[in-house]
Amino acid sequence: MRIGQETDGENGGRDERLGSVTSLGGEDVAVIEVSQLTKRFGAVTAVDELSFEIGSGVVTGFLGPNGAGKTTTLRMLLGLVRPTSGQAMIWGKRYAELGSRRPKVGALLEASGVHPGRTVRDHLRVRCAALGLPRSRVDAALEAAGMSKLAARRAGNLSLGERQRLGLAGALLGDPEVLILDEPGNGLDPAGVSWLRGFLRQLAAEGRTVLVSSHMLAEVAQTADEVIVIDGGRLISHAPVRQLLAGAREVVVVRTPKAVELREALEAEGASVQLIGADRLEIGGPTLEQVATLAAARRLPVFEIGLQAGSLEEAFLQVTSAAGRP
Repeated sequence: MRIGQETDGENGGRDERLGSVTSLGGEDVAVIEVSQLTKRFGAVTAVDELSFEIGSGVVTGFLGPNGAGKTTTLRMLLGLVRPTSGQAMIWGKRYAELGSRRPKVGALLEASGVHPGRTVRDHLRVRCAALGLPRSRVDAALEAAGMSKLAARRAGNLSLGERQRLGLAGALLGDPEVLILDEPGNGLDPAGVSWLRGFLRQLAAEGRTVLVSSHMLAEVAQTADEVIVIDGGRLISHAPVRQLLAGAREVVVVRTPKAVELREALEAEGASVQLIGADRLEIGGPTLEQVATLAAARRLPVFEIGLQAGSLEEAFLQVTSAAGRP
């Protein structure tokens, strides 16, 4: 499914399905550029001299603990919050300066602002009118977001995941070359999360730029090409996902019917332990041999034991800890 191939259509010859983007006209600028961006709310500094650049054809994960300044940064990019200092640019311009190109920036910051009595289709028609877009974009966006079968349903009767997809459909109305998403996986079931992963990868393959903030680190690891990590409003890391994962520590994985007892014993020795399900532990710190020896000494049965490559969550915790977060 592509978003914009040329066939006969209602709007004068263009089929409004999502498709590959056009050239940026040879402009030698980053698609998204944040430079020394700062935002203070009274005595609180939400974003502190933040700088990064993002090119085309990539999915970039935007990560950070709660209160790190992610949403404030995205809102400054979209002209919804005025920076205290610094710049947030798209194609070398502030969002307010993009003019007719503004619909080419799609955004989903929160799945709200929908009249509960309007149907899905009518909501998107209103959005099209506000953006100066042809109504034919509605069907294209519904199809792209997997909402075509729900077009006649009233927004007030949608589930959380369906409202999230409706918000995404709204972001797709302008056939965007840049997509800025804040927690787009919220409320989606596993099938929906899998669909979103493939959809964002497809958009990047078509040359589009996708910036996505998320707390679903395992999903970001499978979706993103690169990751920006911020904490306290400051840049902590900007690197390819593979590079971050390469720096993450391996963990020892154990399956045992005495998972709670083994966890307590390992934590008493200073290990970092996560209980996964009723009988599975992921252990950071000690070696496989040290874990096996401790289990044997405590006479705790072990059914499986092995090493697992470091996760994005482990890498995230490492870089934020190195930056001073406990």
